[in-house]
Amino acid sequence: MNAPFYKFNLFGFDVSLIIAFAIGIGFGFMLERGGFGSARILAAQFYLGNMRVLKVMFTAIVTAMLGIFYLSVIGYLDLSLIYVSNTYILPQVLGGLILGVGFVIGGYCPGTSMVAFSTGKIDGLVYVLGVAFGIFVFGEMFPMLEGFFNSTDLGKQTLPSFLGLSYGLVVFLVVVMAIGAFIAAEWSEKKFADRNPEKSI
Repeated sequence: MNAPFYKFNLFGFDVSLIIAFAIGIGFGFMLERGGFGSARILAAQFYLGNMRVLKVMFTAIVTAMLGIFYLSVIGYLDLSLIYVSNTYILPQVLGGLILGVGFVIGGYCPGTSMVAFSTGKIDGLVYVLGVAFGIFVFGEMFPMLEGFFNSTDLGKQTLPSFLGLSYGLVVFLVVVMAIGAFIAAEWSEKKFADRNPEKSI
């Protein structure tokens, strides 16, 4: 086994932060190149007229999943050393709903708002300020929210362990689901082509 590199001491904590920063910059650049700095394109996902978000994100997920799976199969990557945070089901469901509502209303998530802001978009700046304000309010209210924040702890959960299926079968099922989602996305874009903002940009 050679990976994860940090776990095998191929580099220290300071270098890991530099690498994480470089990966973050690269990720942001790819998002911008993919058109994810436009709130109109991002929000069109929810109106079924432009499914670019689903296609790009699902492609990234499947690519990373297959890479991790096959690197573990050939003995290069130790899956047990990959960090998985605990699942707190109720706080995470509520947080996901709040983020989703904000995404539908404004067209950005925290990451894409940074992408939009970096390209000079005013709405991106408004979102970034809102994220900073939300973090500040959450920090100030945390003593009152801490009980709920740490509730319904299910420990470290992965789809194979939660479903009781083998890792390989879950990988196969996710790939099948992705193919089905891509076919549905193509159909949706044709059906609701009049809702695609790229046609009016």
